[in-house]
Amino acid sequence: MILVEEALQHILQEIPRLGIERLPILRARGRVLAEDIRATRSIPPWDNSAMDGYAVRSTDIQGATRANPAVLRVLGDLPAGRVFPGQGGPGQAVRIMTGAPIPDGFDTVVQVEETEKDGERVRVFTPLEKGKNIRFCGEDVKAGEMVMEAGEILRPAHMGMLASLQRSMVSVYQQPRVAILSTGDELLEIDEPWEAGKIVNSNSYSLAGLVEEAGGIPLQLGIAKDRPEELSARIREGLVADLLVTSGGVSVGDYDLVKRMLNELGQMNFWKVAMRPGQPLAFGRISGKPLFGLPGNPVSAMVSFEQFVRPSILKMCGHKHLFRPVCRALLREDVPKKAGLVHFIRCRLTVQGEMVWATTTGEQGSGILSSMVKAQGLVVLPREKTLARAGEEVNVMILDPSFFPPPRRSPPPSGGEDSPL
Repeated sequence: MILVEEALQHILQEIPRLGIERLPILRARGRVLAEDIRATRSIPPWDNSAMDGYAVRSTDIQGATRANPAVLRVLGDLPAGRVFPGQGGPGQAVRIMTGAPIPDGFDTVVQVEETEKDGERVRVFTPLEKGKNIRFCGEDVKAGEMVMEAGEILRPAHMGMLASLQRSMVSVYQQPRVAILSTGDELLEIDEPWEAGKIVNSNSYSLAGLVEEAGGIPLQLGIAKDRPEELSARIREGLVADLLVTSGGVSVGDYDLVKRMLNELGQMNFWKVAMRPGQPLAFGRISGKPLFGLPGNPVSAMVSFEQFVRPSILKMCGHKHLFRPVCRALLREDVPKKAGLVHFIRCRLTVQGEMVWATTTGEQGSGILSSMVKAQGLVVLPREKTLARAGEEVNVMILDPSFFPPPRRSPPPSGGEDSPL
């Protein structure tokens, strides 16, 4: 039997990061940047007004009050997008709009609320220090400055900054195409008439959703019946992808056709992983492409995917952080378990004050897909434990991205901040 962390280490050593592609910035949101981005010019490129008002010399308005305003001659109006053709001098002002470049000779902007227009003159009622209400050249980004580093995930703010730098295209790591194949004579496709003794191929859809959520592109190959030629043909079809995932046929006691075909087609490891659910796992390569063989039970397939396939997809996408976020939570109830196996318990999460509470979703059978529908997280119980008691603090791998735990008071889990174990 192999430990979860040993299996994961072996797998991640074999998983490559994919190559680089260039995309328009609107198609790059959520992708991992594959190049450093430096500013080719400063932003803003010149000193400009932070508000509507009047550009003035700060020395001309010192001591100004409502009772004794500074009176200045207005040279003209300056809207955003224009440059004032002249230069200011003592006792002068220019009416200026937000974003317009500061005219030469002026060093301060008085907001319009602190002024009163009087023909070709303006009364200023407040003194301001030099530089007030001005956004200075390079205040946001200076020419030559490193703005983004390779490995960052591109969010909407990144896209706006790239646009500001006039970068319409950007280099990102490729998304892996992930071929998904379900195996077994007992399976029906989603739109086939139901038959007694058959089950609908739900794994293909759960796994496709998990692939998309991790940043991959799912290629659903459908169902391969328990016939050597069909299984071989479907697996070969999947070799157009960067990664293959099969479900079913890898457990002890299963009809051994799947194992035999995988061994014939490539170099495979068939493991019993010290975890529940999801103990059986196959991993290896076929024609150089990584392949995961997951259990057929729906929960086992999804939990195994979370532990091994999701981190692999994230690595292929260029991500630095490969694991789900982990929080500390208190158990609502006793949870018994078998020694020697890490248990992943489906749970609901609630916040009371500064503490998170975890409640199991009920029966934890590997075929109870509804438990994954309800689950916001997976309680991770270590191998050596045989009972986790109500009120005990445990690690929870968060599955629900809408759940935000309060700031963690406890130190990070023993596996490290980026580890679920």
